[in-house]
Amino acid sequence: MQIENVEIRNYRSFQSAELKDLSRLAIVVGANGTGKSTLFDVLSFLKDSLTNNVATAVSRRGGFKELVTRGETGPVGITVKFRESSGRLATYQLDVSESEGRPVVEREILRFRRGQYGQPWHFVDFSLGKGTAITNESAYGLEGAQAERKEHVLDDASTLAIKGLGQFKEFRVVAEFRSLIENWHISDFHIGDARTSGEAGYAEHLSTRGDNIAQFAQYLFENHPERFNKVLNAMKSRVPGVRSVEAKTTEDGRLVLRFQDGSFKDPFIARFVSDGTIKMFAYLLLLFDPQPHPLLAIEEPENQLYPELLRELIEEFRDYARRGGQVFVSTHSPDFLSGATLDEIYWLVKNDGFTKIRRASESELLRNLVAEGDSPGALWKQGLFEGAHP
Repeated sequence: MQIENVEIRNYRSFQSAELKDLSRLAIVVGANGTGKSTLFDVLSFLKDSLTNNVATAVSRRGGFKELVTRGETGPVGITVKFRESSGRLATYQLDVSESEGRPVVEREILRFRRGQYGQPWHFVDFSLGKGTAITNESAYGLEGAQAERKEHVLDDASTLAIKGLGQFKEFRVVAEFRSLIENWHISDFHIGDARTSGEAGYAEHLSTRGDNIAQFAQYLFENHPERFNKVLNAMKSRVPGVRSVEAKTTEDGRLVLRFQDGSFKDPFIARFVSDGTIKMFAYLLLLFDPQPHPLLAIEEPENQLYPELLRELIEEFRDYARRGGQVFVSTHSPDFLSGATLDEIYWLVKNDGFTKIRRASESELLRNLVAEGDSPGALWKQGLFEGAHP
């Protein structure tokens, strides 16, 4: 799956904004307070709404009045246009409003276009817990085929239809889309969590907070040694002194990370190594995951990392995207930005309290300067991304 467009309506500072023509790697810049974290929270909101329901997702963000754009009454809307595995263009639309003091799904649609000019099939079309879903999806794409629909009623008007219907085998398209969102990795990495030990065992993916880093390292070491060796070789080249990393089981049955420095006989456990070392190891584990997430979103990866390492990191993000994942990254770092192309860069501008999204490649000035040899990071540092600086 590749997301091509994200439209946001009445979501905090995003009264009406759109990320257009997204590449597999999208890098977002902007001044503090322009909405970079809010943009990533839109993705988290969609995943939270699916994992739980919209009432829970809204509650975690302070309630509907705190979520909806100031001066607006709603609905809060998110529309995602994407290419699914067969290359068909699909659109998922979610509108959330409030009814009797409780957030509800005002409208939810999952539709697929039939060819370049054909009318789309609405695989899911629900409002306030009631709606229809296609029952003859195997006929989709066949010439002359007509959609057959069946009405359904959900138990709760705040539950997404793709969650309820996605549990059943007859709704394969819905189930696949549900699975894609469930497997988005929207990082909420915390250094403190990554330093702690955990119960012995393994994890097949790094958690969003990084609190299972030892378990995931153990899983890679035992089941994908070639991947773990790539992580270790990258660590050796980027962190002076690091010779090896291992996940060690303690006497009380817990798992801790130990970093071996070539200058010392005894290894250091995770809580005694630098923030940058822990963070680099976590990123490398994430990026060399043998099963890339369909979407990987990370805010400000440059924090605690040496600037010279950022060019290599952006290349690894790009390689991750080539292997099947799509990557969203926000940054304040000119060094990181200099490794990007203008097609990959978006910047946020806030006017009169509302955020708009611009694409660097659409600026004639930026295109001309890059063509003359200037780097995007240098141009951003000079303030030539109009409105991107305080």
